[in-house]
Amino acid sequence: MAQRVKEQSLSVAQTTVLALPPPSQPKALRSSGTALDSLLCGAFAGGVAKTVIAPLDRTKIIFQVSSKRFSAKEAFRLIRCTYVKDGLLSLWRGNSATVFRVMPYAAIQFCSHELFKTRLGVHYGYQGKALPPFPRFMAGSLAGTTAVMLTYPLDMVRARMAVTAREMYSNIMHVFVRIFQEEGVKTLYRGFMPTILGVIPYAGITFFTYETLKKLHTEKTKRSQPHPHERLAFGACAGLIGQSASYPLDVVRRRMQTAGVTGWSYGTILGTMRAIAAQEGLVRGLYKGLSMNWLKGPVAVGVSFTTFDLAHNLLLKLHQADCFTH
Repeated sequence: MAQRVKEQSLSVAQTTVLALPPPSQPKALRSSGTALDSLLCGAFAGGVAKTVIAPLDRTKIIFQVSSKRFSAKEAFRLIRCTYVKDGLLSLWRGNSATVFRVMPYAAIQFCSHELFKTRLGVHYGYQGKALPPFPRFMAGSLAGTTAVMLTYPLDMVRARMAVTAREMYSNIMHVFVRIFQEEGVKTLYRGFMPTILGVIPYAGITFFTYETLKKLHTEKTKRSQPHPHERLAFGACAGLIGQSASYPLDVVRRRMQTAGVTGWSYGTILGTMRAIAAQEGLVRGLYKGLSMNWLKGPVAVGVSFTTFDLAHNLLLKLHQADCFTH
C-alpha cells in the first residue's frame, strides 16, 4: 500500500514538472524585440508606400508651391511632359530623399504608436484591449508628432529636391551643404510649426480611423485579423479622412519649406495663409492639389498600414515558431 502511494506521488510530481511552462524571456528583452520589430516593419512599410505614389507626390508638391491653378488635367499633363522631357525615372526625382526620410519617419511613427497604445492602455485600464476613442486618437497624434520632431530636416530636403532641377541639387547631401552655406541651419526647420499643427489632427485621425475600422470589423465578423484587401480599404479610408482634415497646413508647410528657391517670402503660418488666400483664393489656394491627394493619399496610407500589419504579423509568427535565436 505504501509503495502504491509512493508511486502515485511520484507520478503526480512528474506531471507537475512536465506541465510547468517554459521560462519566459526577461520583460526588457521581449519589449526591445517588439520595438525592433515595429521599427523594421514601419521602415519597410513607409518605403514601399512612398515609392508607389512618388510621381503623384512630386506633382502635387510642384503645384502646391506655385501660383498655377491646379486641375487633374494639368497635373497629368505635367507628368506627361516630365516623362517626355527627362525620361521615366525623372518622375521619381526626390524619391531617394523621400525614402531616406520616410523610412525613419514611418519606423518611429509605427513603433511609437505601438508604445503609446500600450502605455495608454495601461493608464486607462484597457491593457490588451482596443482603446476607447479619445486615447485611440491621442496615440496616433503623439506618434505622428514624435516622428515629425525627429525627422523634419529630411522632409525639408525632400521638398527642395522635388521642386528644383537636377542641376541645382545633385543629391541629398548637396542640398544640406548648400542650405548650410547659403541660408543657415535654421532654414532646415522652416515650416516646422505648421507641420506639427497639421500632423496632430492628421496622424490622430488616420490611426484612429484605421484602428476603429479594425475593431468594428472584428466585432462584426468575429475574425481577429482582417484580410489584406480589407486592411487596404481601412487604410485608404483613414488616409482620405486624415489628409482632408489637415490639408491647408500641408500647403502652408510646403510654401515655407521652398521659399528659398521659388522666390516667395513667407514668415508666419497666418501670414502665409492670408497671402495664399488673397492671391489664389481660399479654396483654390489652400486646398490646391487636394484632389490629387484623394488619389494618392488613400493608396499610400492603405499600402503603408497593410504592409506594416502583414510584416509585423509575419515576424510575430516567426518569433512564435522560434525561428530567431537570441
